[in-house]
Amino acid sequence: MKLTSKLLKKIIEEEVGKFGSMEDPEDRAKDTEETDADEMADALEKKIDYAKALKVEEGRLRRRLAKIVETRTRVLKSLRRI
Repeated sequence: MKLTSKLLKKIIEEEVGKFGSMEDPEDRAKDTEETDADEMADALEKKIDYAKALKVEEGRLRRRLAKIVETRTRVLKSLRRI
């Protein structure tokens, strides 16, 4: 099948038809809700606090894991002696 200018125009028209109607950005802007900066700051502050809490928890878990690995190593060494 040869790609002619007629066929190409037809394909382009079909693809453009799939987009649907284009909306005016000003109409779309009227539908959006505005949020205050202090609301966004509160959410951001909560996320930062949560990230800090996760970092502290990660430290605890790493120390606990180090103890577990050390105990496991000790047990495996004692098994090798048997």
